[in-house]
Amino acid sequence: MLTPGQGGMRLKSSEGTMMWRTSGLRFTAALLVGFGAGWFGLPSFAQSGAQSGDTYKARLSALPADAKTRVDLAGTGSVTATLSGTKLTVSGTFEGLKTNAVSAKLQNGIMAGVRGPAFADLIVTKAMNGSITGSADLNPQQLQNLKKGGIYVQLYTEKPADGTLWGWLQH
Repeated sequence: MLTPGQGGMRLKSSEGTMMWRTSGLRFTAALLVGFGAGWFGLPSFAQSGAQSGDTYKARLSALPADAKTRVDLAGTGSVTATLSGTKLTVSGTFEGLKTNAVSAKLQNGIMAGVRGPAFADLIVTKAMNGSITGSADLNPQQLQNLKKGGIYVQLYTEKPADGTLWGWLQH
């Protein structure tokens, strides 16, 4: 039997009295609102069907060096990539290179840290400081590799010609 009590309702049973507090109801309501607002890293039930796309980021840093290339490797940068359907759009900046940038490419590794072939050219400022932009339509394998962290941006300079900066796109 339910009877009114301080701070909620009391349930009397043969085992004793149990109190249902309104704070429990407030917690349940907050939890449901949280799911509706997209808290807890879950998709919101209240959001519309349109999504702006998944965002990936990478910090560009020097490639591994050997005695011959070490003196030419310098610079840093960052890129952001947005996936909308199968189209990946990339934009970012770099600075501090020792020679001018000549190109940038999207490359397809099977997972983060594993090199792979280039599959798309990006537009790059041909200078020691500048920007990187571009986009590419990804095939199913590239989409899978992107989700595993295998797609990366590599910036090429006049010297060393085999690449200066790189960074893996992470969600």
